[in-house]
Amino acid sequence: MVDDAAGDSPTTIGLLCGSGALPLLVAQALARKGIRVTAIGIKGEADRALDDVADEVHWTGLAKLALWISLFKAASVDAVLMCGAIRKRKMFGNIAAMLPDWRSFKLWYQQLKSREDHTILGAVVAEFEKEGLRVRSVVDYCPELLAAPGCITRRRPDDAQWRDIRFAWPIAKQVAALQIGQCIVVKDQAVIAVEGIDGTDAVLERGGALAGEGAVAVKVARQGHDVRFDVPCIGPETAETLRRSRVAVLAVEAGRTIVLDTDETKRAADQAGVCIVAATEEEIAAAS
Repeated sequence: MVDDAAGDSPTTIGLLCGSGALPLLVAQALARKGIRVTAIGIKGEADRALDDVADEVHWTGLAKLALWISLFKAASVDAVLMCGAIRKRKMFGNIAAMLPDWRSFKLWYQQLKSREDHTILGAVVAEFEKEGLRVRSVVDYCPELLAAPGCITRRRPDDAQWRDIRFAWPIAKQVAALQIGQCIVVKDQAVIAVEGIDGTDAVLERGGALAGEGAVAVKVARQGHDVRFDVPCIGPETAETLRRSRVAVLAVEAGRTIVLDTDETKRAADQAGVCIVAATEEEIAAAS
């Protein structure tokens, strides 16, 4: 069992699940720890395999905040974890087309002061906690998912690639601080592409297309980011994107990045001949 920060042992965790493998991995990890999982899967985003992993699954639309609160309260969850991605472009169309419930409508049109990720997700967290639903971070319960310092792959950055990593790191931090994105692509100490609303895979593909072979990508956590909903994440699909885009190296932040299935990510990256390395901010600063 996992002890939370308050010293008690949770018996039921609520998962609010978007897309990707993370919700499945978290549900499996919690089950191994003897914790019951009540999952809410966002239709069109979350993997239907949740039905085979979680103890209880409810499938809902994207803008159903009042329903989510009701379902988690009914399940008497000890904490809520928000995991998985939501395609950001969905949030910038007409929210009325999503058939929002009254609470989502009020949040979107009356309470949000901006449409930045942190603002939107932070407001959702605040609504949960108003109702006595404590929101925690995935890494509180599954710290084993965080990248350890060092090279994940057989291939390591060469000296020129390390120079590009050290060049890109502080720029990526500034981009993240502005809530633009978490990843940039560089080559020969020139910025080639910056992540925006299109996400990490898209910036790798754009950067690779512009730079040709041998580009370097750096993906970092935002300074002061809220780990309840904002932990950078990579996995086997990232390795495939690196291969397809011909980006040679991806550097991520050790201890602040989730790696989905480290063994499979390593296998896919090694097969693709690309490098994935987890560095610390102290390591980058010391070498600069």
